[in-house]
Amino acid sequence: MGGGDTLRPMPGPIRVADRGDAGPLAASLARAFFDDPVMEFLVPDEARRRERLAKFFEVAFTVQHGPHGSCYTDTDRSGASFWDPPGHWKMTLGQIVRGSPALIGALRLRVPKALRLLSMVEREHPRGEHWYLAVLGTDPVHQGKGIGSSLLRPVLERCDHDGVGAYLESSKKSNIAYYRRHGFEVTGEITVPGGPTVWPMWRHPHPPDGT
Repeated sequence: MGGGDTLRPMPGPIRVADRGDAGPLAASLARAFFDDPVMEFLVPDEARRRERLAKFFEVAFTVQHGPHGSCYTDTDRSGASFWDPPGHWKMTLGQIVRGSPALIGALRLRVPKALRLLSMVEREHPRGEHWYLAVLGTDPVHQGKGIGSSLLRPVLERCDHDGVGAYLESSKKSNIAYYRRHGFEVTGEITVPGGPTVWPMWRHPHPPDGT
């Protein structure tokens, strides 16, 4: 945010995140998603939300998304994008078994609500070939520096090169315009009874200019 003439620091180099990044990235994402409607729904206790979200994102990275080698961060580990390649967006039984203890510890009595939300979201998930953006977040103290866009770029460029679509769910209505600037469009609306609304968004590959 800020005036159009304000010079913003350029984000540092983007790289593939590895297991050693799990803790710092989980902490950054816990701060980034502290006021996210879905996370407020799943972890209503503000006093413990940051701690529990850090556990949630650490297991999400180490068990589900990180092993694919398509999660990205910056030099300062101030943000992250968790991508799943085509055919790997859905949790396997093995991942569920390995991740369940940590997820139960993070979500506690909200686990049934989390499973209902997951079921509703999965029903709307496209089955065709695509890259899935599961998580994108930047620590609030580093927002406004272009880090999020840089974290999207490696996979979106690959999608365009390979002619493959990309998919995400936006859990904040205010973020829809941001994703539209990167080529995503809303395809529907998912509302959990008594809970938040999530907006599925799809991006068609963008062929290089002149082709």
